[in-house]
Amino acid sequence: MATLSCLVRGYPKKILEPKPRSVAFSQGAIHLKPETEVFLFLTVDERTQMRLTKAITMLLATLVFMVLASDGTSHATAVTPSPTPVIPNPVLYLTGTEAYSTGGKNWIRYSYDVLNKADFPAELFAVAPTLPPCGANTKSSRSWVDIYDQRGKRLYGFCALGKPADLNGIWFAMEEGVIPPSWIYIEINDRQTNTKYKSNLAETSL
Repeated sequence: MATLSCLVRGYPKKILEPKPRSVAFSQGAIHLKPETEVFLFLTVDERTQMRLTKAITMLLATLVFMVLASDGTSHATAVTPSPTPVIPNPVLYLTGTEAYSTGGKNWIRYSYDVLNKADFPAELFAVAPTLPPCGANTKSSRSWVDIYDQRGKRLYGFCALGKPADLNGIWFAMEEGVIPPSWIYIEINDRQTNTKYKSNLAETSL
């Protein structure tokens, strides 16, 4: 129970119960009109008790609100779908040239590699028997690789690459003595999604 400390100024201590109609509140003091003034003071223990009571009340109200909000509601864990990997355009570069002979003719082979071949998914070059064959090859890959000169003329192509790492062995050949195009590029044609990935222009000389 709270303790009431009183200080009565100017009148005997017997004036403890003024009429209700003569009481007014001002800045934490009780003024007994017209002359009597009584000040109320709360002890430290009383202030602590009031703060503790207020804190407990607020905590209980919060708990009740949380229980009511969750009552009868099922909480399902949200599942974030895995993002679809972004397939980049190939970065093509010349690795070298070599001379060879076949069919009674001399040729120059221009070999290339794809710098970012590791960024391509393996399924892009999986065997695709349900797609149109590559000539007599009914087990050609899902994606075919075609080589073009800078004007868009097709020079050569690969339809049976088995994995992205095989992009390090693509090439085209020109008969010895024939001037090659200054620049070439490749297109990786994903036949399953009908999407083409075009490379940069790469030189034909080191």
